[in-house]
Amino acid sequence: MISTTRQWNFSQVFCERSPDDEIQDADIISAVEFDKSGNHVAVGDRGGRIVIFETKDGKHRAEQHYSRNQLEQLDYVSLNHPEYRYKTEFQSHEPEFDYLKSLEIEENINKLKWCTSLNGSLFILSTNDKTIKLWKVKDRKVKKAREMDFPHQFLSSENALLAEKSFLNVQDIPSVSNGNNLEWEENVANHTFPSQELHSKIADYEDTAYARCRRVYAHAHDFNINSISNNSDGETFISADDLRINLWNLEVTDQSFNIVDMKPSNMEDLTEVITSAEFHPTRCNLLAYSSSRGFIRLVDMRQSALCDYNAMIFQDEEYHVSRLFLTEIVASISDIKFSVDGRHIISRDYMNLKLWDVRMDSSPVATFKIHEHLRPKLCELYNNDSIFDKFECCVSGDGLHFATGSYSNHLRIFSHGVGSEEGATIEASKSPNRKPLRRARRSSLSNLTRGFHRQGHENTDLGNESPWNTSSKLQHLAWHPDSYLIACAAGNTLFFYHA
Repeated sequence: MISTTRQWNFSQVFCERSPDDEIQDADIISAVEFDKSGNHVAVGDRGGRIVIFETKDGKHRAEQHYSRNQLEQLDYVSLNHPEYRYKTEFQSHEPEFDYLKSLEIEENINKLKWCTSLNGSLFILSTNDKTIKLWKVKDRKVKKAREMDFPHQFLSSENALLAEKSFLNVQDIPSVSNGNNLEWEENVANHTFPSQELHSKIADYEDTAYARCRRVYAHAHDFNINSISNNSDGETFISADDLRINLWNLEVTDQSFNIVDMKPSNMEDLTEVITSAEFHPTRCNLLAYSSSRGFIRLVDMRQSALCDYNAMIFQDEEYHVSRLFLTEIVASISDIKFSVDGRHIISRDYMNLKLWDVRMDSSPVATFKIHEHLRPKLCELYNNDSIFDKFECCVSGDGLHFATGSYSNHLRIFSHGVGSEEGATIEASKSPNRKPLRRARRSSLSNLTRGFHRQGHENTDLGNESPWNTSSKLQHLAWHPDSYLIACAAGNTLFFYHA
């Protein structure tokens, strides 16, 4: 399987900022997700808000009806990448406080997942650390009322006509049998009045969208939720925290089934935590989840109610030979994604992006190195907490290309083929030479994953000789399902790149 190298170009940007602008913590983007059609992309931020963008030309051409001649004329456009515009935004989560545990629950959006669309409405799942919500986004057309400026004599209601007639001299002005005088009807027909002119204005239809919360799935996780994933059956989804994975029905909010439980009887015996979980794209009985030890487990829910038995365990044997403390930390997998056909799994740990074949669990098919030059600086990365940063990954619709983020707001894109180990590197900016903004880093990792947390620490560059800035990092991104288009977030700015 050979893949040619593609040229990536800047496409769009939303909420672009200047280097001197100060970013509010609540405005930093924390989740990006395309829907299955690619017509919409949702963005969540740390302030609990969700912003939805839609394609400028409406629905995807495959969903529209054209004649044969129209389709032939549109052939040359098929290679163009979609462009997006603002659709709507709404507040998904609010800050809460758990009085029983004396725990503050932030409004930060951890994950977004689109559900099956019904009757022209959009459905999207969003979650913060503890609560999952199902939102329905509906389009509607709003028409403004007709605005008319009429003279005092011209009143439209029947009562007003009768009142107007009461001021007229019936003997001087002839009238018809229905009570309306002829002069009034002539003036209305000709739009002529003795002292004033008739003015009317009708506003155009306005397309708007409103969001309504349809379901709230709460009080099912003791630890922070790190993943949600929809099942291919369209009826269920999973939510995962550090130690458990729960199975939900979209219609049932007060009950879930625990299908994976990694919590030991004694918490001192805890050796690993769950970092990410995702359903198989086509087989509703399979799901995969990753751990902080660098393992990926593929389980079959048909075998038992509690999926303690693992169908397959994917581990890089060469990577786990070393038992050094820092090596074990960087082996933690932060994100996994299935390819569209379900034959491959892409995983991201701190140093590498790995491609796995679901039929071969001994080693990855390919390993792409993200920032290998930082390996000699692991001690410095550990001291300033950068070693605990989590980066997401995504895969193209054809399963041949993969992308992830790195420091200095760099986007790394790789292809599965000969001579593609280096990949492409793009700085998430319209001006590639722009100096990255230095800002304080806010940790969102749990104590179980990190072991500890240093409060009030600001990340700095790893040495003056290194061009990599660990305080600006590209962590959240998504790949369009049908096009070579990537949406990625740098701070509070959303960038689109196409090939």
